Amino acid sequence: MMKDNRKFSVVIAGGGSTFTPGFVLNLLKNQDRFPLRKIKFYDNDAERQKKIGDAVSIIMNERAPEIEFEYTTDPKEAFTDVDFVMGSIRVGKYHMRSLDEKIPLRYGVNGQETTGPGGMAYGLRSIPAIIQIIDWMEEYSPNAWMINYSNTIAIVAEACRRLRPHSKVINICDMPIDIMTRMAQICGLKDYHDLDFNYYGLNHFGWWKGVWDKKTGKDLMPELKKYVSKNGYWVGGDFDKNTEASWKETFKKAADCYALEPNTLPNTYMQYYYYPQYEVKNADPNRTRTDEIREYRQKIVFGECERIVKEGTAENNMWDRNETHSEYIVDICHAIAYNTGEKFLANIPNNGAISNMDPDSIVEVPCLFTSHGVEPISTGEAGIFQRGLMMEQQTCEKLVVDAYEQHSYEKMWEAFALNKTVPDALVAKKILDDMIPENKPYWPILK
Repeated sequence: MMKDNRKFSVVIAGGGSTFTPGFVLNLLKNQDRFPLRKIKFYDNDAERQKKIGDAVSIIMNERAPEIEFEYTTDPKEAFTDVDFVMGSIRVGKYHMRSLDEKIPLRYGVNGQETTGPGGMAYGLRSIPAIIQIIDWMEEYSPNAWMINYSNTIAIVAEACRRLRPHSKVINICDMPIDIMTRMAQICGLKDYHDLDFNYYGLNHFGWWKGVWDKKTGKDLMPELKKYVSKNGYWVGGDFDKNTEASWKETFKKAADCYALEPNTLPNTYMQYYYYPQYEVKNADPNRTRTDEIREYRQKIVFGECERIVKEGTAENNMWDRNETHSEYIVDICHAIAYNTGEKFLANIPNNGAISNMDPDSIVEVPCLFTSHGVEPISTGEAGIFQRGLMMEQQTCEKLVVDAYEQHSYEKMWEAFALNKTVPDALVAKKILDDMIPENKPYWPILK
């Protein structure tokens, strides 16, 4: 039930993303709790955005003709008269993601888009683009909120803390939410909305201290631990009928991550830090996750957009089901718009949320979402094992932002050398030296 008569204007920065059509469908399905008057796309790749935008135009005309829709490459047009900016950009697109994955694998190091050297390379590319979007938002719509889910989140959030500390930007990630929907399935519930939780860590680097049935208060950790110890977060059956093979292995590998530290439940990304040799051994240096996406998701999404444009109708489209990714963003926008104080995860300066971590560490913890921002909830102390891991990882992330600010080769090398996925400083240097020329269009000149 609507709380007032307001309707909101949103811009999706990254209009050419393969996730954008599904996000739009979810926005339309949630008009009862987050009503819209305008949806805009912004992207600096006009050709890619047009493929998505033309199909979404047909969706909008059929499903919600009363909502204005446009897509543009003009920042002023895009960011004027908006209430929310959704940040979904990938600087360098899949070409650079592929290099993020494949260059480390040349040297026996994890090739993954948000962890290890690849994640740090991606983060360094993202910083100036996100800062630019924040500046456009503040120039053209100074009262707007930016919900950023552009990776690498931890590095971007640290850059925001330093470079735009007073900006209305909230950095989020949906991976814990996806895992919590799996937890709900394991426990016979519907999805993450049915769970209460205590979680702490860094982005793509965290643990659940507690999980409860939100309605009854029942402690679900014993049941979840028993299940995860054998199956990881793999559910199977109809729930996982469309899950890709690489994700199946990821969800199952959580069992091995749990075995190392059985007092908590791990984020799936911990596999890259706990078992880096396993990850390298089971990777194909010539065919990484990017190649799977190009052959599967990207091909399917752009093919569906082409079909919709050709047929002139979006009936029976592939996105006519809720996606956890976009459902979570709608939840957050609703909470901010209507000052509900609901609890979700955000990546914010620690300031005591994890009592034994530095105040200026960017941490991922539960927060209350309100119309004036997010209020972190104390999660207590981190365990000694987790704290040691977090101190190392967040130092890597800070060094990347140092490298950006200082144009420092030394700082970026130190970030690579310190990272748990990299065996020594010489390997770190080789990876960095290979990455520098490839990232020349995006990185500052490192001296």
